[in-house]
Amino acid sequence: DALVQHKSVTKAAQQLSLSQPALSASLARLRRHFGDELLYRVGNEYHLTPLAAELRQRTGLALDGVERVFSAQPEFDPAQSTREFGVLLSDYGITVLGDTLTRLFTESAPHARLRFRPTSPDLVARAEHTLVGTDLMLVPHGFVTDLPHTDLYRDRWVMIVSSDNENVAEELTIDNLKTSPWVVVFHGQSAATPADRQLRMLGIEPNVQVITENFLTVPNLIAGSNRIALLQEKLVRLLPLNSGLRTMTCPVEVGELVEAMWWHPVYDRDPEHIFLRDIVGRAAELATAEPL
Repeated sequence: DALVQHKSVTKAAQQLSLSQPALSASLARLRRHFGDELLYRVGNEYHLTPLAAELRQRTGLALDGVERVFSAQPEFDPAQSTREFGVLLSDYGITVLGDTLTRLFTESAPHARLRFRPTSPDLVARAEHTLVGTDLMLVPHGFVTDLPHTDLYRDRWVMIVSSDNENVAEELTIDNLKTSPWVVVFHGQSAATPADRQLRMLGIEPNVQVITENFLTVPNLIAGSNRIALLQEKLVRLLPLNSGLRTMTCPVEVGELVEAMWWHPVYDRDPEHIFLRDIVGRAAELATAEPL
């Protein structure tokens, strides 16, 4: 693991407190075992072969699993824990769950820490590898597969347009979808939302004018313009009445958003991880409950 992480025999030897010749001999044995160079020189730098890059992910997971085994306690007491828990989620996810989640978390684990980190297309695309180094990832279905998950809540996609957009009448039309300039969050095949992909499947290719990395920035990019956008209804409901926007029904069915929390299977039975999943599940239930 040290060799593929550092891509340097010298630095790996220093980390492991071994001599450079000893680690060079280990590298030679690994090369013979795998039938691959693993590290190759380009100028003054070493690079990983494709096999070594794959091994880097697997060794990281293996070492993390070993560390979990040796650090595991027979019982977990959240009231005494000083552990830091990490959750990857979008600004939309924080807006919907953040307040409720942090309240429940601090009530149960007052000495622990909760770290929120933003998602990105790259982190989501490599979810299995990403989740080795963080506890949970909150993203909707359609991005991650073949990993343990729990569904948290459902949301609906709605269209937003500026209140003074004269190109849009009382109802949004398919022609509006095809001809209006769009604001989208992320872009590209690997970063498109399931709703974006559904539009393309129906033959509607949005005319993307503005790309942003945050859902919360979308309303300001729509107000006072002729642009349109799809946004989550739970987010739209939080907008002030004087936001200068109209909320409209999409003229084609784009499906629901099903937000879920995902984790790596190595943490399935980890008591600390089970605690966090329970807290997130309870937070989602409370935060998204419909008022009576």
